[in-house]
Amino acid sequence: MIYINSREGFILACDMLPELAVHDHFTTETEPLKITEILEKKERTLSFEVFPPKTYDKFDTVRDATEAVAALKPDYMSVTFGAGGSGARYTLPIAANIEQKFGVPVIHHLTCVGSTTENIDEKLMFMRMVGVCNVLALRGDIPDGDDPSSWAFKHADSLCAYIKSRGDFCVGGACYPEKHPDAPTLEDDISNLKKKVDAGCDFLTTQLFLDNAVFYRFVEKVRAAGIRIPVTAGIMPITSVKQFDRIAVLSGSKIPEKLLSIAARYSDDPEGMRAAGIGFAIEQIAGLYASGVKNIHLYTMNSAAVAREIVAAFPGVLGGEN
Repeated sequence: MIYINSREGFILACDMLPELAVHDHFTTETEPLKITEILEKKERTLSFEVFPPKTYDKFDTVRDATEAVAALKPDYMSVTFGAGGSGARYTLPIAANIEQKFGVPVIHHLTCVGSTTENIDEKLMFMRMVGVCNVLALRGDIPDGDDPSSWAFKHADSLCAYIKSRGDFCVGGACYPEKHPDAPTLEDDISNLKKKVDAGCDFLTTQLFLDNAVFYRFVEKVRAAGIRIPVTAGIMPITSVKQFDRIAVLSGSKIPEKLLSIAARYSDDPEGMRAAGIGFAIEQIAGLYASGVKNIHLYTMNSAAVAREIVAAFPGVLGGEN
């Protein structure tokens, strides 16, 4: 069984998860909570990102993993399209399951890749029908051999503006404390980020960074550029040595000497590396909270065990009004 587009993804949601409540529009009783409401209401937040399966045969396994993460009751969760959009057809059922089964508000990723106004409209319609109102609008990674000139939306700012025009959606955007890999300079990148905000973006979440000073400098520059919306800090626990090369390629994040030393020390000790990497992430988050940063978004890699250790380090952040 293969599901190719959002209509089939919606059918998958109803087929695999028959307990889902489906509506033809948002109602007072079913209207989901917007991320901006959560960020305004709480003194501190801790949210998680998960990813969907790449293939149908992995659906149950990944659903169970994301449910274990959702059971920790984060303030909200985001569900990606998978690496390179590989799991896009399964984003909706995973997101809807989390929101309806656990009451955790979700953000559904949407990208410009291969976009038409028709397929974006269709995705938004089915999101609305299962009670998902939060969207992260991204350009997405350009597939090898693809021609972005054929896309209806070339950049995230135009996608954001279109989504805002199609209903009462809360739309987030991504930002890069060490600049987007395609941007000539950080200043150019922030200029493009301002276009996204002017297009209606409601909140921002950063790519992972490993040095808090980088985040602080970035926020200063963003505020100086006139961007006033919330900026949530994205943190990824580095739990294995093999993650280092991937981080450098995907995010361009500089790796601090302290973390390089940890990797060298535990290169032949996976359990030691895992513990030290989680400890490094906890230290990062503690420093951010202590410096007045309100909102942390944890890239969990679908690991409830890692997320659980980090939640335990910050009692009182989740499960209350704080």
